[in-house]
Amino acid sequence: MLLTGGLKSLLPHVLRRVIRCSRLHISNTSGMAEGYKQANVVILHKSLADDFERFCWANEGPLPLLHRSKPGDWQCPPLSTGSDIRTDCPEYRVYEHGACTGTLKSLKEYSEQLKDMVTFYLGCSFSFEKAIQNAGIPVRNVEQKRNVSMYKTAVPCYSTATFCCNLVVTMRPIPESKLEAAVLATSGLKEAHGAPIHVGDPGLLGIPDLSRPDYGDPVHLHPGDIPVFWACGVTGVEAVINCRAPLAFTHSPGCMFVTDLKNDHVTARSSREVPQVHRISQDPLHYSIVSAEAAQKVRNLETLIGIDPGDRGIIHLLQQEELLKACLSISHARSVLVTTGFPTHFTYEPPEENDGPPGDLAIAAVLQALEKEVAIVTDQRAMNLNKKIIEEAVQLGILKRPVPLLSYQRESDDSALKFLCENGDPGRPRFDHLIAIEHAGMAADGNYYNARKVNIKHLVDPIDELFLAAQTIPGVATTGVGDGGNELGMGKVKDAVKKHIKNGDVIACDVEADFTIVAGVSNWGGYAIACALYILSTCEMHDRYLRKAVGFPPLSKKTGWLSALPSVTKEEKLLKALVQHGVRSGKTASLEMEVDGLPFHDTHSRMIEKLL
Repeated sequence: MLLTGGLKSLLPHVLRRVIRCSRLHISNTSGMAEGYKQANVVILHKSLADDFERFCWANEGPLPLLHRSKPGDWQCPPLSTGSDIRTDCPEYRVYEHGACTGTLKSLKEYSEQLKDMVTFYLGCSFSFEKAIQNAGIPVRNVEQKRNVSMYKTAVPCYSTATFCCNLVVTMRPIPESKLEAAVLATSGLKEAHGAPIHVGDPGLLGIPDLSRPDYGDPVHLHPGDIPVFWACGVTGVEAVINCRAPLAFTHSPGCMFVTDLKNDHVTARSSREVPQVHRISQDPLHYSIVSAEAAQKVRNLETLIGIDPGDRGIIHLLQQEELLKACLSISHARSVLVTTGFPTHFTYEPPEENDGPPGDLAIAAVLQALEKEVAIVTDQRAMNLNKKIIEEAVQLGILKRPVPLLSYQRESDDSALKFLCENGDPGRPRFDHLIAIEHAGMAADGNYYNARKVNIKHLVDPIDELFLAAQTIPGVATTGVGDGGNELGMGKVKDAVKKHIKNGDVIACDVEADFTIVAGVSNWGGYAIACALYILSTCEMHDRYLRKAVGFPPLSKKTGWLSALPSVTKEEKLLKALVQHGVRSGKTASLEMEVDGLPFHDTHSRMIEKLL
């Protein structure tokens, strides 16, 4: 007999009895006994039980532990009445020394061996399907009468002495307009894997082809659907395979043990628990998740740095949500390339201004604390100066260690690609994110101009080419930080620059970045990025998403992150070092001004305090 719609409304004990009697052909339990928790099953020899439990606690996303039995205990009173784990899953798999040697409808023939074995009941995503439906979200695999799609990923779980494997995920197509609702519906259901661990391109998880799942059935996406991935209890099956135990049993993927426990929907109660979903990349398609509380803190930073101390009209350039999206993208990056340098004082040596380097180093310091790779690329004329500044920043405790310093020169048409990628291969980028802060940007006529529309092209290397090349490399994002519109990356707001900024029709940068952060002083933008990265890293919801719900929250690292943040003391020390090296202020016209009743220098210090 084939699966019928009536099984949706059966009570769990009735459904288990039906399964036990093998009266129906049940290929999977998705959509059955709606509203009740279902469980993945792993049965191991008692000698392995303690280490497998440790493995579960270390990887709570894929392996939320509902119950661990005693050896030889076939019943499970905490989860169900009158159940028998030997018969109450529609199908089981037998593993011997890591190889699947068969599938069975019953484990009764192994009753003697089971006396020395322990059963682990692990949460299942089938448990949250009703909550998703109640939120008005279609469950495509149920609609298509298919098992859910399950995939092995390239994401390693946290290993223990005996158990190690990569994460397995389920994929459910979700309409783009319903993404946030899907995350909200599942984030509180920790025992059913909680919130998604990835939204977007499967390739970012190491999944080559959605049409070929490793377990379950392929599920078709409708137009407008986005692939959304949840951690999956079949991760436990992979762990069993890799440990090569002489004998082990699991459920067949999709053929779950149905419990008597109601899967009551947990409603988020505070902004810390309310998720937001933001698209951070189109190619490859990638969304990130953050709490509403953390997102609002970053928005507050964006508002703070939007003050215009020089009354130059930057209010017309401001781009909402750019700081948040840029920093979400940077938080996912493995390796970041930063550039700064604006030769405002073109008749002096060095011609640099002091707006840019402090913000540049503030970003680098936090990236180092977050254990990301970071390098700085600068103009050839400024290599020696930047080398000295980096050395002093290490001595002053601003940086943990020296940052690699690079220069870029155009030698051929593919120079930029070769600089950004291993052997010029776009599939092997050296950097995931490029940040320009107060670096001269190329105008529409190919020249570079300061605010007084003086052409300074002879002092500027074509670092713009790196940002243009990045647009052709999937997975490499760019951010531009500026305060006047003539900085690298400000091309997104060039029309506003031409209309509202003095000399804008000449000086406007023509090169766009994916994210444009406009600040009253570019250093403020750098400080805001550093602070926003700290906020995101300490957001539990975002941290879990970055970790793919495996391993442990990095609580012990927070002190190091905090000490890496910019401060008034650090900036004052760095500015003194810059002066000693002959660097002049680029905002001299503003130093005599008052902002909110304070001298501009004091306002600059107050800005750092406010950001912190």
